[in-house]
Amino acid sequence: MGRYGSPDSKGPGLGWYGCTIQEANKHPAERKLAVEGNQRPLVKGWKGSYDSIVPMKVGNAGAGPGDPLEGRGEQTNVSDGGNMAIPRNCLSMSTKHIRIAEMAKKDKRLKFFSIAHLLTRDALYEAFESLRKDASAGVDGVSYGAYKVNAWENIPKLHDRLRHGQYRAQPLRRIYIPKEDGRQRPISIPSLEDKIVQKAVVDLLNAIYEQDFLESSYGFRPGRGAQDALDRVGRVIVTRPISTVLEADITGYFDAIVRDLLVEMIEKRVSDGSILRLIGKWIKVGVIEDGRLLVTETGTGQGQVISPLLANIYLHHVLDLWFEEVVKPRLKGDAYEIRYCDDFILCFQYQEDAERVLDVLTKRFAKYGLTLHPDKTRLIAFGRQALAESEKPGGGKPATFDFLGFTHLCKRSRNGKLVVHVRTMRKRLRRSLKRLTAWCKAHRHDPVEKQQQALNRKLLGHYQYYGRSTNSRSLEEFYRSTLRIWRFWLNRRSRGRTMTRPKFGSLIQRHPLLRPRITRSWSSKPASVRSV
Repeated sequence: MGRYGSPDSKGPGLGWYGCTIQEANKHPAERKLAVEGNQRPLVKGWKGSYDSIVPMKVGNAGAGPGDPLEGRGEQTNVSDGGNMAIPRNCLSMSTKHIRIAEMAKKDKRLKFFSIAHLLTRDALYEAFESLRKDASAGVDGVSYGAYKVNAWENIPKLHDRLRHGQYRAQPLRRIYIPKEDGRQRPISIPSLEDKIVQKAVVDLLNAIYEQDFLESSYGFRPGRGAQDALDRVGRVIVTRPISTVLEADITGYFDAIVRDLLVEMIEKRVSDGSILRLIGKWIKVGVIEDGRLLVTETGTGQGQVISPLLANIYLHHVLDLWFEEVVKPRLKGDAYEIRYCDDFILCFQYQEDAERVLDVLTKRFAKYGLTLHPDKTRLIAFGRQALAESEKPGGGKPATFDFLGFTHLCKRSRNGKLVVHVRTMRKRLRRSLKRLTAWCKAHRHDPVEKQQQALNRKLLGHYQYYGRSTNSRSLEEFYRSTLRIWRFWLNRRSRGRTMTRPKFGSLIQRHPLLRPRITRSWSSKPASVRSV
């Protein structure tokens, strides 16, 4: 039996893929064609000879040349010391992940200490193909298109460095994007090869942590999204006796995570030293800003592929489990949490419960290095009782709260029942129109057909997120503002105001823009205790 062989195999040893050495040296597409009996090349020219594009290597602090193997290829099966053997399949990674998920779901206390061998070449290929094609490059300057030219040689080399402990994470490239309040949000961009390895690790760890994360968590999870979180907000408030909502905001969450505590949380489920070392490299690697290497003591670097998963793991232990297992049993009435990554709200039946939780939540977060924003964290009366109070003489309008880009309002339906309406947040609407104005200004000399196509793509993207059934007024405002902005900058293509209203109306008939559309109707899911 070879070094990487299966104990039950009598033939050639199994390599890093879990297939024969001869098969492992083939391109994945070539192996697939051999199985299916089709000998035609799947990707034309994939064997072409190109100069290898491998980013420069930057050593990590504390990482010596003799690092233990990142992949530990000799561990072909999960040990019998607690975990069952995982079947190997050299053509698909999904079966391995499914097996890992089944084991994690069966035993919530099970530790996985030998899973790094699942970071195969196939896994890296799949991770590479799933990356955004237009994403910004890291400090190495290598884009997706440039790397793809010779990916079938670069990825095996990357895989070999992982196996032999020679992989080094590169510093992050720091950029800033404007926030709604005028401040700058720091974004850390990793190199392309770091993105590939991080995506492969995320796919592997998702198989474990998707069995642990609670129903209240919606951010950056497979099969879940912001629209599902918004649906649940409406169901909870309408179908449960909610009277108070705690609107919370964490200040600089990604930069405030305590790394040692994060690693302790991960070790509760994953004790594989190779995986832990990879994560340690990514969160400690530092950032390049203005030509200088900056290293911080906290944070995970918002912008990395693995950051959302790490952020979810951290708040899963700090907030979700604590609220579900410690807080809720001690409350007088019902309470619900809806969280999208670091953005969350808590709904309570009684105001006194909400006040108690807010007081202890501040202390709980301080224990883990987190701080609630004093201006954006507040308790508001919201729900059936608050709406009834507002309808009394002199009651005034009921309070509103913002969540995931929408302002939520209490309203009455036509038959007098409580409903939750949403409107696009004014800050988000102004930000979208500001970006649209900048684009129209920069592209005003482009052909009209090209401008129309680009504007329709922008409108469609806006409708797909904000097109909820009660948000038609905001959608119409965005559409009409888009027409006004487009006409304004078409008028600036030459001297004088040549784009009159009749002329612009004729242009719109020839090159129409997409009208507002509702893309998310009322949720049809049953409002049971489990679904809420």
